[in-house]
Amino acid sequence: MNWKRFTLIGFVLTTIGISLPSAAQRLGSNFDEEEWVEQQAKLPAFPKPEDLIPAPVDATKSFRFLIDGSSIDIGQDGVVRYVLVARSTSGSENISFEGVRCETHEYKLYAVGRADKTWVQPRNVAWTRYSRVPPNYHAELAILYFCPGEIKAHDPAEVINYLKRGGYQPPPFTNPS
Repeated sequence: MNWKRFTLIGFVLTTIGISLPSAAQRLGSNFDEEEWVEQQAKLPAFPKPEDLIPAPVDATKSFRFLIDGSSIDIGQDGVVRYVLVARSTSGSENISFEGVRCETHEYKLYAVGRADKTWVQPRNVAWTRYSRVPPNYHAELAILYFCPGEIKAHDPAEVINYLKRGGYQPPPFTNPS
C-alpha cells in the first residue's frame, strides 16, 4: 500500500515539474540558513567584587550565583558569554567563563578561574545541552537572564536589567477583545 502512495506522490510531483530527489532535498534542508560558526572567545578580566550581580536560581540552595556584569558579551555568533561566580554557603567560590546558545539550549565552559586569578581551560570544552527540567542552574540562568522568552538577549544592558529585576518576566496575557 505504501508503494502505491509513494508512486502517486511521485506522479503528482513529476506532473508539476518537481523530481522526487529535488522535493526531498527541499523538504529536508533550509537553504536560507547558513551553517553556524562559533567565534573565538576572548578570556575576560578576572571578576571584581563590585561588578558581581546576584543571579538567583532555585536549582540549588547550597550555592549563590553571581554574574560579572562587565563580562557579559553577546557575540556575532549569537552566544551569550559571561563570568559566573558560584559561592557556596561555606564561602568557597567556583569561578567560570561560560557561554549559552539560546537557539539550541546548550552551554559551554570556556575557562575555570584559579586561586591566583588566572584562567585555565577545562578538559571538556564541548557544547552541552542543558535540561529544561529543574533543578538545573544552567537552564534557569538561560531562561531567566540570557534567553528571555526563548530568544537571546539583545545586548548586555538587557541581561543586566534582568539580573537586577530578578529575572525575565513574560508580559501579562491580555485579551484582545
